Amino acid sequence: MQLHEMSIDAFQARLATGEAEPLDWWQTCRERIAAREPEVQAWEFLGPEVEQVPAEGALRGVPVGIKDIIDTCDMPTAWGTGGYLKSDGALVDAAVVTLLQQQGALMMGKTVSTEFAYFTPGKTRNPHDISRTPGGSSSGSAAAVADGMAPLALGTQTAGSIIRPASYCGIYGFKPTFGTVSMAGIKPFAPSLDTLGWFARHIEDICTTYSTLTRAPAIEALPDLSGIRVGVRSLPGDETLSADVIQALRQAHERFEQAGASVFALPLDIRFDALVEHQKVVLAYEAAQSLASEYQRHAHQMGPTLVELIQQGQALTYARYREGQIATAELRQVLSRSFEEEVDVVLAASAPGVAPRGLDATGDPLFCRAWTLLGVPCLNLPIGQGEQGLPVGVQLIGDRYGDDRLLSIARTLMRSPAG
Repeated sequence: MQLHEMSIDAFQARLATGEAEPLDWWQTCRERIAAREPEVQAWEFLGPEVEQVPAEGALRGVPVGIKDIIDTCDMPTAWGTGGYLKSDGALVDAAVVTLLQQQGALMMGKTVSTEFAYFTPGKTRNPHDISRTPGGSSSGSAAAVADGMAPLALGTQTAGSIIRPASYCGIYGFKPTFGTVSMAGIKPFAPSLDTLGWFARHIEDICTTYSTLTRAPAIEALPDLSGIRVGVRSLPGDETLSADVIQALRQAHERFEQAGASVFALPLDIRFDALVEHQKVVLAYEAAQSLASEYQRHAHQMGPTLVELIQQGQALTYARYREGQIATAELRQVLSRSFEEEVDVVLAASAPGVAPRGLDATGDPLFCRAWTLLGVPCLNLPIGQGEQGLPVGVQLIGDRYGDDRLLSIARTLMRSPAG
């Protein structure tokens, strides 16, 4: 098996037996970047050469892409601004960077982000078709992992910035329960929504990274999925799904049933559909506060979609913001009761379809907004294909703090014969 096809655990096993050297994966990724970066353009900055690798750690020798809104001491950060705002290096690394380094990971470089992790696209293209968007805001991280430039990359999600790019690029993308991994040292956009997550080509690597960063027990597959209850419900539920998404959901449905699970339509009341609009309100209100200084100094340089959002947020009343937050808090409890009584995981659309053509937009986060607002863990499964063989993902959703259970079910599903 070639290095770019290998899982993190398989690489660690090779290191242990002397079949691989600690810098082998780093060098392989560097070679891949040299060959593919001119087309894909996933990187904002490549880090310095690594000469020494820590002697131990669950991620020893694993190259990692760092989204360009995450602070690093030895690499610049530009927050997707194209350079009108830039730091040559932070005083301290973001907490997650330190946690990764303590486990032996190697920081490959900074991956392209949209402007302040909102909608204004960067330069990155989808590696499956460079005329199409990779999604956003974690554009470079998703594209780099999908193209074999790094086995692991960090992203953040405020609306759909992990799940949607993972779907468009045909990889796994995991958004843990809100607050699971520290956001310290990461530029805030909407602090009650912003969530740190990661991308990988293997479900095992998603699980290994989760256990490593949280100190949770290793995620093990179940013997089978007998007794697992899978509720199908996209939010909002009144949107017409594309044929590609319907087919991907059908494939996931069949795979679950073949593995022994029961699959059924999950009845969530109409109030859950309203969460999409509440999320837009919360996002705009908080972004107007988080980016107040940047807006005051650089509004004339900002992309028009970001300026429009900040101005919308400035016009919102606190009463409207509070309304959205109170409604969300109530529905979190309703959803948790549903997880206790009716369902183990929810199966839903990740994105409206395959990656759209063009590089002037990053696609619609519609089917991620409500779940992000609820703060629940979400995982994109690269399970389907749409037009011209392009990837179409579906997402699995668990209850808050049910990340371990969600990942265990996903690991079992994706190792099943149908997977």
